[in-house]
Amino acid sequence: MYIMPKNKRLLIVGFVWPEPKSSAAGKRMLQLIELFQEEGYVITFVSSAQNIEFSEDVSIYGVTTKNIELNSSTFDDFVKVLNPKIVLFDRFMVEEQFGWRVSKSCPNALKILDTEDLHCLRQARQLAIKENRDFFLEELFSDVAKREIASILRCDLSLLVSEFEMELLQNQFKISKDILYYLPIFDEKLNTIPTYSDREDFIFIGNFLHEPNWDCVKYLAKVIWPLLHLKLPDSKLFIYGAYSSQKVLELHKPKQNLYIMGRAENSENIVKKAKVVLAPIRFGAGIKGKLLEAMKCGTPCVTSSIGAEAMKGNLNWNGYIMDTPNEFVNAAVSLYKEENLWNQCQKNGFAILEKRYKKSLFKKYFMDLVNYNLENLKQLRNENFIGSILQHHTLSSTKYLSKWIEEKNKK
Repeated sequence: MYIMPKNKRLLIVGFVWPEPKSSAAGKRMLQLIELFQEEGYVITFVSSAQNIEFSEDVSIYGVTTKNIELNSSTFDDFVKVLNPKIVLFDRFMVEEQFGWRVSKSCPNALKILDTEDLHCLRQARQLAIKENRDFFLEELFSDVAKREIASILRCDLSLLVSEFEMELLQNQFKISKDILYYLPIFDEKLNTIPTYSDREDFIFIGNFLHEPNWDCVKYLAKVIWPLLHLKLPDSKLFIYGAYSSQKVLELHKPKQNLYIMGRAENSENIVKKAKVVLAPIRFGAGIKGKLLEAMKCGTPCVTSSIGAEAMKGNLNWNGYIMDTPNEFVNAAVSLYKEENLWNQCQKNGFAILEKRYKKSLFKKYFMDLVNYNLENLKQLRNENFIGSILQHHTLSSTKYLSKWIEEKNKK
């Protein structure tokens, strides 16, 4: 029987400070913090990023925080004193910067990578859209993929929010399933939800700094809405999102009932009052927090195949999945005008949440795996020998590059 060691310290190295009200990634991070705290872990969260206006103060959840420096041996001293049992890296770029330092100072710490989404997949799809062509799986094998896959192999366990990406890593990159784990963003429906007759208008919510969101907003404003507005001239489209720059504000067209609203202080309150969510997402990866939120709020949505990717399993979608402008618009009109259809799609969304995104479906199995990996860490690393090779060479090469940068910065 496994006995949890007395050392129950978890170090999280963040790419940014969490922004749960601005992005699904921020919400995801708070959920991971909660999972480990419920198992009795004492958590320290560090990041080299700036703590900006909309960052969550994770110290209110009992988490110790600290700013760290890139290319600085001060991190080595810090992590050696902290001596965490587990280190969780928030995205592969963070593991590249700090993973070798953790391995040097705390070689027996379990290293977990939270991928958020596969960056190589998202970037390859983005390039295809930019060049106005189809995406092919062969395009995955990029320099970004080499970095990302190397990071996954160097870690003891990598978390993915998408089953599609789990299969992609195993089938295309031949990564062992033993170092991968599917752990989606959790969600469940709100207790109080307005009815069809109490709602109006269309909505989109998404952080404008995220390229898939910005592309989606442009496509929505310039292609989808002009067609939809012709069919439903009295309806309105409200687009919300954090970090609305001038180029975003220029899409504001009140005469066409298109409104750029900026940041949503309470997105759930806004989404549950809307009749339909529109999300014609043309590229991206992972699963879409905005679509989970739509289900949570009982708001049917029209999205694309990429938007709905890996989210519904074999269940019915909470609306429509359409990839051409005319099909997308016709689906939006049907959802907006047909109450019985709208109610059924709302029920579909609730079923997806209940059967695929409840925290209770995953918590025990995930923590059991973490405990097993802690107990069998040496054996697991022997079985992932390629990861050990990459770790060895990364420690040798990155170490001296980082030390050179550190000395240069001193001068």
